[in-house]
Amino acid sequence: MADTMHALEKNPNWKGRRGPVVLVIMDGVGYGKYVEGDAVKASRMKYLDWFTANCPHTQLKAHGTAVGLPSDDDMGNSEVGHNAMGCGRVFAQGAKLVGESIKSGKMFQDATWQKLIKNVNSKGSTLHFIGLVSDGNVHSHIDHLKAMIEEANKEGVKKIRVHALLDGRDVDPTSALNYITPLEEFLAGFAGCDYQIASGGGRMYMTMDRYNADWSMVERGWKAHVLGEGRMFDSATKAIETYRAEVPGVLDQDMHEFVIAKDGKPVGTINDGDSVIYFNFRGDRALEMTRAFETPAGGELPFDRKRVPAVEYAGMMEYDGDAHIPAQYLVNPPSIDRTMGEYLTKTGVHLMAISETQKYGHVTYFFNGNKQGKFDEKLEDYVEVPSDVVPFEQRPWMKCAEITDKVIEAIKSGKYDHIRLNYPNGDMVGHTGVFNAVVCSMEGMDLQLGRLKAAIEEAGGIMCITADHGNSDDMYEHAKDGSVKKDKDGEPKAKTSHSLNPVPGIIYDPEYKGEYDNTKLNDGLGISSWPATIMNLMGYVPPTDYDKSMVNLK
Repeated sequence: MADTMHALEKNPNWKGRRGPVVLVIMDGVGYGKYVEGDAVKASRMKYLDWFTANCPHTQLKAHGTAVGLPSDDDMGNSEVGHNAMGCGRVFAQGAKLVGESIKSGKMFQDATWQKLIKNVNSKGSTLHFIGLVSDGNVHSHIDHLKAMIEEANKEGVKKIRVHALLDGRDVDPTSALNYITPLEEFLAGFAGCDYQIASGGGRMYMTMDRYNADWSMVERGWKAHVLGEGRMFDSATKAIETYRAEVPGVLDQDMHEFVIAKDGKPVGTINDGDSVIYFNFRGDRALEMTRAFETPAGGELPFDRKRVPAVEYAGMMEYDGDAHIPAQYLVNPPSIDRTMGEYLTKTGVHLMAISETQKYGHVTYFFNGNKQGKFDEKLEDYVEVPSDVVPFEQRPWMKCAEITDKVIEAIKSGKYDHIRLNYPNGDMVGHTGVFNAVVCSMEGMDLQLGRLKAAIEEAGGIMCITADHGNSDDMYEHAKDGSVKKDKDGEPKAKTSHSLNPVPGIIYDPEYKGEYDNTKLNDGLGISSWPATIMNLMGYVPPTDYDKSMVNLK
């Protein structure tokens, strides 16, 4: 039976430590199964190695069904990982919810889909799809796109345009043609219809900005998708082949915009009367483009849209449940309640959440169950350290030192009972595929672990070390026999996607007095076990339906 929201009970046998319980999320740092390509193993990790050798620790599941994804073949990601770590239970997530809605036909029966289809059929206008074209299953899945196109065709839609964002982060970094060319062939196969790719470009160059880090990305996407402005090509395949020839080694995620044109005119601008579906199901990189479509002409945005078409717009899911963005969506998001932050504030706990811009929303919005804002203004402090707006491989240390500065200050203040922080290094630099940069990022982060260790010792707190998923632990492509795949120059092929590897579950408790078994933590658990564990370490009794704690209290 589900528990209810209430103030947590104190453990009668243990009141917790005198200092705070600090949760350190090393984003994208897992336990790799290969030596070659494991940037964590290749790094000099003095402090992480010390924690592993001297503290109770376990390996936690951070992918697949352990974080609410359809199968254990699905890599974890930062959204579902932070949901799990913040919510203490596993909820069915976007990929699974969308897949089930399509399979059952519910998506196509619901009012939003019907409204979008009726709009284009009644006006003879165009149905547009914008989103990430791959099978990465982190932000989207190409099978979802194809299923919607097939259904639209059955319902009489004559003109479809796809605005294809290239992945290269959640799939192989130069695999775009594996998706784009078959998609062009798929679209051409609908007799008597006009279905085409209209525009596209790399996900880290256009459209998919997040946390207001770089609105110029959204502007570039708007110009290509909506206005048809950008370099023109006969086909998306031709565009990708041309860019590959002009910029050898260019990654899909960084590829510049392309606009498909016929006789010098773009084939797929977005115009009054059209319907538009943003088919990414994950919200963080969909919110800004959604704002661009939903903000009325004359409304304030960080860039000049030049023209704002009157369209029927819908997201694949609701991207912000509190602000209700977008106004229309195709699949209901997971209903997440009773998160750790809500329980702690209900109990009167002072807490702090901090990261730099790139992961700020993860330790706040996602950690709180996709809830915008705080549960209690008086008890919570959220701190955002502005990220550098440069390629991550050029500043691989990112803002880990600045984050640590503020966390140490917070620990010393004595104000907080719980602090959670995210070091983005292993994930954001890991996605670049630049091995040496990832090593640098790991060693920079490790120095900060050492600084936190000293602060925790002085304050008499507890330090919990983990990750939301793997990435930096698996930086090379491997064949089935475990050998490293090589490129045409004989160099290891870079892997930029997340891994399926487990992540750390480490507890550093310098004032341990025998309150729990520190010789062995519970095995076989997922990262959703952190809330119950943290509540235990703070001297509270976790909710009855939270996933099992890693510690066994005596």
